[in-house]
Amino acid sequence: MRYVEYGKTGKTVSVVGFGGLRFDLSKSNEENAKLVTYAYDKGINYFDTAPGYCDGRSEEILGVAFRQLKKEGKTDFYVSTKGRPTVCDTVEKTVASVKKSLETLGVDKIDFYHVWCIRKMEHYNLAMKPGGQYEGLLKCKEEGLIDHIVFSSHQPGDEVLQVLDDNKFEGVTMGINLLNFPYRWKGVEYAYNKNYGVVAMNPLNGGAIPQHKDSLSFLAKENETAIDAALRFNIGSPQITISLIGFGSFSDIDHACNIADENEVYSDEDIENIKNKLGEHMNATCSGCGYCKVCPQDINTPAYMLLYNEKQMFKKSDEQMIDEIYGLECWNYSMNSQGKAADCIECGQCESECTQHLPIIDRLKEIANWEEKGVNNVTV
Repeated sequence: MRYVEYGKTGKTVSVVGFGGLRFDLSKSNEENAKLVTYAYDKGINYFDTAPGYCDGRSEEILGVAFRQLKKEGKTDFYVSTKGRPTVCDTVEKTVASVKKSLETLGVDKIDFYHVWCIRKMEHYNLAMKPGGQYEGLLKCKEEGLIDHIVFSSHQPGDEVLQVLDDNKFEGVTMGINLLNFPYRWKGVEYAYNKNYGVVAMNPLNGGAIPQHKDSLSFLAKENETAIDAALRFNIGSPQITISLIGFGSFSDIDHACNIADENEVYSDEDIENIKNKLGEHMNATCSGCGYCKVCPQDINTPAYMLLYNEKQMFKKSDEQMIDEIYGLECWNYSMNSQGKAADCIECGQCESECTQHLPIIDRLKEIANWEEKGVNNVTV
């Protein structure tokens, strides 16, 4: 495992971090916790979670693992969790949230506590208001409950710069991967050059990279897959301190750790070559985060946006999308949607929540057209 300094914190962290968002909920907490302890034994020392991850079980699973590690005298790991400014909007609520996470995780201190999911500047401003979340986190820091205050961002690079320039945080977590990194790379480089810790989440773009690994093979080097290329990019970019990976198996952990062990570091020229390969059409893809699932018409917006990736990423024609509209892939995307794309009332709630700032309403209109023509094709 390769280790680097996390910004100016003085903490040495593994370049691969354990992301606590992908646990198999059909398994017990104890069984899932074995993945965590195995990752620790492989050299991973940064573990990230949040209240609400995995139906609220992620912190519980990590708590099982941490208690086991501590029982064995293993305490040299770092814990990261989060709180939303929209939920922790007072000092009292913030302190209570931190204490609840401490109890669930079974630790005495949270090393990295995130102001969670800043998608636009008003979220940041809410966190920073007098008597709000940030003030509560400072209180927790004074009491020794947390070590470092950081934030997670789903903003464009320019807005990330605005937050960083206020000098209130010591690190940032962003969705960065081989497909969408140009969208945020300006913020990544700025944070790196200012000696902030930079944590990259979602390295496989919400599963889009494994799903389309053959189509994305142009990004890979000889004798590697697109999945390898994606992990190597995140793990090998010196601008990225930690690459968070949601592991589903022991072999997934081995795979990521082996890449870290190879210690391949990407140069600026390597990164520029990848940008050129991608082209601009790859920058506006849906990562599948699910935050846009707020539709009053009960449209499964995340599913539809993942479907739209077929056009956005691979430049499929409207005719191809219409031909596929009742295929298995489309059915898997839309089967859980009570509302259809044509039911969109253009209220804008989904676009307000979108972490990629995508034109969801316009895309739903396109999809509605595909669905209408698909129905006509079937009934003729």
